[in-house]
Amino acid sequence: MSLLRAAMAQINPVVGDLDGNLKKIVRWIRKARKAGVQLLTFPELALTGYPPKDLLLKPSFIQKNLDCVQKIVPETQGLCVILGFVDYQDDLYNAAAVLHDGVWLGTQHKIYLPNYDVFDENRYFQAGVESRLYALDRALLGVNICEDIWFPGGPTMDMARSGAEVVINISASPFHAGKAPNRQQMISTRARDNLVFLLFNNLVGGQDDLVLDGRSLMVNPQGEAIARGRAFEEDLVMADLNLDEVRHERLKSPRNRRSVVEARKSGTLLPVVTSRGATAEPGKKIGGGRRPAPPPYTLHTELPDPCEEIYQALTLGLADYAAKNNFKKVLIGISGGIDSALTAALATDAVGAANVLGVFMPSAISSRESAEDAQALAKNLGIALKTIPIQEGFDALLKTLAPSFKGRPRDTTEENIQARLRGIILMALSNKFGYLVLSTGNKSEVAVGYATLYGDMAGGLSVLSDVPKTQVYKLSAYRNGLGRRPVIPERILTKAPSAELSPGQKDSDSLPDYEILDGILHAYVERDASADEIAALGYDRATIRQVIGMIDGNEYKRQQAAPGIRITPRAFGTGRRLPITNKYRG
Repeated sequence: MSLLRAAMAQINPVVGDLDGNLKKIVRWIRKARKAGVQLLTFPELALTGYPPKDLLLKPSFIQKNLDCVQKIVPETQGLCVILGFVDYQDDLYNAAAVLHDGVWLGTQHKIYLPNYDVFDENRYFQAGVESRLYALDRALLGVNICEDIWFPGGPTMDMARSGAEVVINISASPFHAGKAPNRQQMISTRARDNLVFLLFNNLVGGQDDLVLDGRSLMVNPQGEAIARGRAFEEDLVMADLNLDEVRHERLKSPRNRRSVVEARKSGTLLPVVTSRGATAEPGKKIGGGRRPAPPPYTLHTELPDPCEEIYQALTLGLADYAAKNNFKKVLIGISGGIDSALTAALATDAVGAANVLGVFMPSAISSRESAEDAQALAKNLGIALKTIPIQEGFDALLKTLAPSFKGRPRDTTEENIQARLRGIILMALSNKFGYLVLSTGNKSEVAVGYATLYGDMAGGLSVLSDVPKTQVYKLSAYRNGLGRRPVIPERILTKAPSAELSPGQKDSDSLPDYEILDGILHAYVERDASADEIAALGYDRATIRQVIGMIDGNEYKRQQAAPGIRITPRAFGTGRRLPITNKYRG
């Protein structure tokens, strides 16, 4: 039996923290060595963090990243390490360094550069043009990077038909709800079609609006998962690969034989680099290595509940945004409504109850029930709650503005002054005490502009801005089911949503029912459906026109909003870039 002990370090680096990421990588190398690992991989751009964006335009940043790789090389004595970094060879490349037994053996450049959705790699990188195989100890390895694995006829196929037994894909694959099963199916298909062990090493952590979910995966030549990393946590994912499985499966496959013959005839077999740095004949590899003791297998279960993975993604995104930007405490305007209640629950789980401050800011319009619900929520979560009334300040502003407003009836202007007063209070507390302000608007409200610019939109992070209102209720019910007792009071879940900016106000006075609104929103924003296509789904045309008009007319607000955490395939922000000045109506 020919065994190779492989491990994937599923780590959470910090963008730009080259020294900190270097130390983290070295710690994981030493941990893997103690576990008898022979092959250790790190995710895409693990050294720089992902995505580094315009840091890549700084020559000093690129040079320091290269210097850090050189510092890691001596740490690889006795094992092979695959490390994501930025290479410079007359241009920039998204790259993987192959470091073997204290030698920088070779570098693989990313061949397919994604330039859609949240990806912008053509702005920074040159595409790689060739692949190599590496004959290291007991196995013939191929290495590719993230997008390279998504193409059926791409680098993985070239590597397999040139003899690779193990193909490593280092990745930074961002999370959105429901993506993981499709990604696993794709990885299993690649392994099965090419009769290789496939190691998919994914980054984990929150970075601005993105969450990367980890869930790294090892798959055998039959397409079966043999090791899986935890979701939303760092992990060392480890297994012994029986390379005889590859050889046995290939002997049984006429299709494999034909593809190898065709590659030989066409002269497209990939060159092989040996651990001595020389180029060997395709298909040749080095012997050596000892059979290690059995490893601790890590086949962690998937998250079957969609609410569970979304809740964990939001929690990680919030926790990392605060920690990586040096905020110890967070601040939330607590209204007694469901959005601020869910935001407070997420914040408590992300940074701890002792680091969360809620602020209830009543006016004369605020109901007694809202005050009671805010107090009950704070008690249930164990967070501090400060009450700062705004009525006196509101009256003073109305008096100040009275000469300018003379002859004009009251309208949303006066409503928005209340919201803006609350924003001023929250930002003043943030300035004075260094808190991170979390704004609480959900995707449904953000989409149609049912929020006050410089008011309830004020803050450093908009936790729910990619969570539709209907999903807010589902996540709240999910959170209430986690403990021995609910933390979000029942009345918050059942009362009609209201901004409480005018007497008797309800969201339904201005907006369609949220089930209808969210259905249209999903079709128009996430699927780019036209009004006619949405009408074909059964929605009322007048309502469709109303919602589309509100969405398109409020782009200027969204582009001034705090960043949010992406949990859908099409979030507002980097994944959806529309002009503010825009007369097209679909």
